[in-house]
Amino acid sequence: MVKRMEKMQLTETDRMEYKRRVTEDIERTVIGFLNTSGGELHIGMDPDGSVFGIDNYDEEIRKFTNRMRNNISPSVLGLFSASPRMGKNGKVYFIINIASGYEKPYYLNEYGMTPKGCFMRLGNETVSMPQKMIETLYMKRSLHSLHNTISPNQFLTFEQLKIYYNEKGFTVDNENLLKNLDLYTEDGKFNYLAYLMADNNGVSVKIAQYAGTDKITILHKTECGQCSLIKATKSMLSALDLYNRTGIEISSTRKDTPMVDHTALREALMNAILHNDYVRGAYPVVEFYSDRVEITSSGGLPIGLTKEEFFKGRSHPRNRELMRIFKDMELCEQLGSGMKKIMEKYKPEDYEISENFVVAGFKYNEHALEVLNGEKVPKNTGYVEIDLKGLSPLEIEVYRIIVEGRYTTAKDTAVTVGTSLRTFKRATAKLEDMKLIRRRGNNRSGTWEATS
Repeated sequence: MVKRMEKMQLTETDRMEYKRRVTEDIERTVIGFLNTSGGELHIGMDPDGSVFGIDNYDEEIRKFTNRMRNNISPSVLGLFSASPRMGKNGKVYFIINIASGYEKPYYLNEYGMTPKGCFMRLGNETVSMPQKMIETLYMKRSLHSLHNTISPNQFLTFEQLKIYYNEKGFTVDNENLLKNLDLYTEDGKFNYLAYLMADNNGVSVKIAQYAGTDKITILHKTECGQCSLIKATKSMLSALDLYNRTGIEISSTRKDTPMVDHTALREALMNAILHNDYVRGAYPVVEFYSDRVEITSSGGLPIGLTKEEFFKGRSHPRNRELMRIFKDMELCEQLGSGMKKIMEKYKPEDYEISENFVVAGFKYNEHALEVLNGEKVPKNTGYVEIDLKGLSPLEIEVYRIIVEGRYTTAKDTAVTVGTSLRTFKRATAKLEDMKLIRRRGNNRSGTWEATS
């Protein structure tokens, strides 16, 4: 979708540059952004900020992506995102959002890590990087990235991953898919990203609910893992909506008030999953207390990203390979957009950031609690509370699909959740036994619907 932009920023800055086309020297600018604090490239713009326009958006994006893939190291795939815009004159241009790279220094393959190959932003210009700075950045580079770390298991399968890519319309050739997604180390072994994407692994993302404001009494626990991180994430998102209860008031109109803003909660979970330091062996955790929810990821802030930049939504992905896959799956949007959505509802004070952890702590909406506790419930008001005890991540995901009206056929929906038809039917049978869903129509042409 092309958005119309009514106002223009007319000045190039340290984080913004205009170009009419994808030019021969565009890598210099991209490297400059990658090696400093990121930025935006506006393609189809004149230097004064007026819209020059482009004729073929897809062709220009393809040209840009190919140049990034072939001419810059380390790999920058997953560190940029593009979106089309329309100026007031009706001409189309596009903005490429470029993150600050995690594996600095980035350089032109032709010249390597030399001042001819490494660049940085200085004001509104891209300049060569001094050799001493190149060497300093290289010393700080993370050698324990998902790409460079060998998987603890080399006997991996990727059927779930292939199903998800097929669903999104990608042409899936098994060997090429794995190579294109950077699932191998330089010496051809499966890396830690491959481990996260595999059908079976030791990765576990958890949701816990406690009776009080501490961890003394646990009420419910949901564990999503030992499968592709894509599948685990989808299960987490489904379960999250069930834990985050909504107070419903019905008088002349209906008013729904969730304990925690749905969008902010989702984005905080996605941030935790995308930026967690998996190589350390710790995984994201979501904890619902009686007064708040906390989402914890390990690893602290990425090197080179300040707290101020973090809360402004400056993108500095720790796991750029993972970011790329999640963008393909449409599980995350433009780089840096998640934090901006969170800050629309919550404040930096709601975060606790240390060297080893980032914890988002969102207090519950007081009005929602009053409604849910019966303190402000009009005569015609009610709410539905789902008991999650005994439900597996798969069963929660199946239930969510049915609640949202996305159920089609048993076969197709089984593919959607990444399981076999037999396992899917067992899940629906259990949900029916728990009286959470009911069958409408016959077994051949009928459908499933939620009971409430």
